[in-house]
Amino acid sequence: MTITSDSDKHTHKKLNDSAKEHLWMHFTRHSAYLEQDVDIPIIVKGEGPYIYTSTGQKIIDGLAGLFTTQIGHGRKELADAAAAQMQTLDFFPLWSYGHNNAIELADRLASYTPGDLNRVFFTTGGGEAVETAWKLAKQYFKLTGHVNKYKVISRYVAYHGTTQGALALTGIPIARAPYEPLVPGAIKVPNTNFYRAPKHLQNDEEAFGRWAADRIEEAIILEGPDTVAAVFLEPVQNSGGCFPPPPGYWQRVREICNKHNVLLVADETITGFGRVGAMFASNRLNAQPDIITCAKGLTSGYFPIGAMIASDRLFEPFKQGKNFMPHGFTFGGHPVGAAVAMANLDIIENEKVIENVLANEDYFRKSLESLHDLPIVGNVRGMGYFYGIEMVKDKNTRETFNDEESELLIRGFLSRQLLKNGLYCRADDRGDPVIQLSPPLNIGPKVIDEITAVVRKTLIEAWELF
Repeated sequence: MTITSDSDKHTHKKLNDSAKEHLWMHFTRHSAYLEQDVDIPIIVKGEGPYIYTSTGQKIIDGLAGLFTTQIGHGRKELADAAAAQMQTLDFFPLWSYGHNNAIELADRLASYTPGDLNRVFFTTGGGEAVETAWKLAKQYFKLTGHVNKYKVISRYVAYHGTTQGALALTGIPIARAPYEPLVPGAIKVPNTNFYRAPKHLQNDEEAFGRWAADRIEEAIILEGPDTVAAVFLEPVQNSGGCFPPPPGYWQRVREICNKHNVLLVADETITGFGRVGAMFASNRLNAQPDIITCAKGLTSGYFPIGAMIASDRLFEPFKQGKNFMPHGFTFGGHPVGAAVAMANLDIIENEKVIENVLANEDYFRKSLESLHDLPIVGNVRGMGYFYGIEMVKDKNTRETFNDEESELLIRGFLSRQLLKNGLYCRADDRGDPVIQLSPPLNIGPKVIDEITAVVRKTLIEAWELF
């Protein structure tokens, strides 16, 4: 459906003109709209797994906003929870005080975590949670007599946030370069993209996982174990297009961290709260981190909130004498956000949202794997409701597109055409060219089929460019 009335056209034009004049969009090339006089897509409504534009188009939300809206859009229960809390306690910080919402949410989060991860430090997003985790790692080792342990290890192409510390952990060159020099001490190691594994490991996923994990130990030894504080890993790496961990990978990394007295941090900003078929991916993968960072799906995006969840061991020094963590955020653990999170978690549990993911993940994967008959589709990977489709120029050799071709494919065509064809998702080339899909977790086969149909139609059109 498109706008037809003069009033609708006027409203749409007014919004677009104002956006072009005043709105600074995130991660956006504004020249794409300003130099070419192209309309900015304006989202005005969300309902279930669909969003609606100011022109009246109905679009599948194939990215859950930004890997966030686990339960879909327009849930009145969450709006009611926010409204009720605003009339009770609208705001109060957690600086030497508590409030019942933060206390109850911290208790609930601790009940979901593996092992003894029982201490919850609230933030307003994932990047802040990552910053908090790195600061905790450095301070913990100072308090326990290891004053030189401050370095951190993360993976190539991984995304951990955009603040100066989190950006140092992020392994995407184009995101880092404008802001260098960054916080020192962040070292990069290979990720777990099995499709791009070294040739001698391309037929043995477990051996590849061992190889990738051993690169972490190699980095620790090269830097000096007495200087390395933590390893930061997403259970399923997002940037680059959904890299699941090979069998045994997390267990080997845990062994390495134990051996060298290094903390293991699971960045579950995306994978938490059902995205890969468990409340935390660490549980499903039988991983045992020392810290979990999370955000996004905790409120399904209905209110900004994040958290760093640390083990009891890491809290021990802060129970003694004058020790404290001189770190915090005005809005961390906001009472309204905590109330919305509790209502969101109620829905996830009561409506068996995670069980829905587990029941349909095979169907989702097989639906996307049906695209392998297209010459442009090289690899489909992921788990739960979190998938990446890597596009190639030659399926037999796995040859990727060069920079100029990738620019044409991703920004010149796919990003706009997918939306035009009725699907909001991510077409990206921060690693190799991929389409990423991460829809609301309560959809079933009908919407999955709709997603696959739009991707198929659009990729057929894209191949004609070459």
